[in-house]
Amino acid sequence: MQNEKLLQVKDLNVSFFKDDFEKPIIKNISYDIYPNEIVAVVGESGSGKSISSLALMGLLPKGISKITSGSIIFNEKDITNSSEKEFQAIRGKEIAMIFQEPMSSLNPSMRCGVQVEEILKQHLDLSSKEIKSEVISLFEKVKLPNPKRIYKAYPHEISGGQKQRVMIAMAIACKPKLLIADEPTTALDVTVQKEILELLKDLQKKTKMSILFISHDLSLVSELADRVLVMYKGEIVEQGDVKLIFNSPKENYTKAL
Repeated sequence: MQNEKLLQVKDLNVSFFKDDFEKPIIKNISYDIYPNEIVAVVGESGSGKSISSLALMGLLPKGISKITSGSIIFNEKDITNSSEKEFQAIRGKEIAMIFQEPMSSLNPSMRCGVQVEEILKQHLDLSSKEIKSEVISLFEKVKLPNPKRIYKAYPHEISGGQKQRVMIAMAIACKPKLLIADEPTTALDVTVQKEILELLKDLQKKTKMSILFISHDLSLVSELADRVLVMYKGEIVEQGDVKLIFNSPKENYTKAL
């Protein structure tokens, strides 16, 4: 394993606020992600998996939550207190995210191709023609059938699995170093789930990007990840190599999962 770390999260604490009341949600979590590896975060709903990943993207709910202490070092740069403008330069380009619900993450009033074009326009200096052919090529990469048709289609005209592939195309468009996949197969049936996982694995092999894969489904994680972090009530209770965690978990909570 390489020595240089792509991401270092150190003693991170996140709280939510209401009036004068502060509720700690993420408590002192620390973990690293190396280049070219897949790390999974597992835990039941409400364990803090998604909130901790939103913190990495500067996407914590505004006005009601904040990082109270700790640090996030990405690519040797401290991004903990980056401004919105600084995060916009990173988001999509260096760190990208696939959200849980492709149905609600895609804009229903825009054609699929145009939605992927937007991210390319924001981060890359390409002509309109180059952008269009890059989008078609991305749709081919994520194994969408008939990419030209999907380029022109609105989200309601394609299936759930196809929507998720469009989301993945959007996420990998600028060749990010880190891809955060937040339960990317939750809304899909079992066959499509398997296809999407195979696709992520395949893309990771080809591009060597790192993936932070968030899930509550341990069987998915065992097939995909190199290392696992187990979260419970906002804390990381156990972390280690995927085989070790599955074959000889130390914590009762991990055993129960």
